[in-house]
Amino acid sequence: MIEVKGLVKHYGSKRAVANVSFTVNRGDILGFLGPNGAGKSTTMKMITGFISPTAGTALVNGHDVTRDPVAVKKQLGYLPESAPAYGEMTVEEFLAFIAEVRGFRARAEKTTRINRALDLTHLQSVRTQTIETLSKGYKQRVGFAQALLHDPAALILDEPTDGLDPNQKNEVRALIRSMAAEKAVVLSTHILEEVDALCTRVIIISQGKIDVDESPAALRARQPGARLDEIFRTLTSSDA
Repeated sequence: MIEVKGLVKHYGSKRAVANVSFTVNRGDILGFLGPNGAGKSTTMKMITGFISPTAGTALVNGHDVTRDPVAVKKQLGYLPESAPAYGEMTVEEFLAFIAEVRGFRARAEKTTRINRALDLTHLQSVRTQTIETLSKGYKQRVGFAQALLHDPAALILDEPTDGLDPNQKNEVRALIRSMAAEKAVVLSTHILEEVDALCTRVIIISQGKIDVDESPAALRARQPGARLDEIFRTLTSSDA
């Protein structure tokens, strides 16, 4: 579903991502981990077409992001870090705007998709409230709702539970699990319990390169008895 081929990104003389390659199949929930500045968000932005790679490419459901970025965007739901949105819009107005951008302009279909997104993310109670008045957790849900609205084949989620309380985190995790059977999911997280709760695979990236690509069980087997955060610190200590 997602095939990343030798992605490279330079910012001037700084190399942010160095020859990153991996695949994500339908049914996979890939945890994308690494310390701050390791290249996680940059890689995800290149997959989505948000920024252009210096070299390499990514394919989503067969579409090449460097050749046909619009086709790739149709296949993807993307939740950027901090879930940016237009604060002066109500939740419903914002999702209606996203629906129209996605090409759903017929009233009946637009309404159906908005209501489905609101139901999935438990936002019906605040649908007429302006986004700027919402808590951080609710704003994050709005970002998640726009990513789901067009029922994409793949989801790219940058810190999807950031700012949510424990109950909200559990709801979002349950939603991701329920959708993963039909989608490929890549999620970046600093919450290592999320890896245990959700992920079928783990990639750890540091200094722009992949150091680990394996199952959570294989990752634990590296240091039997150690907590996941301890293993992560050991593997990324060279970036400290």
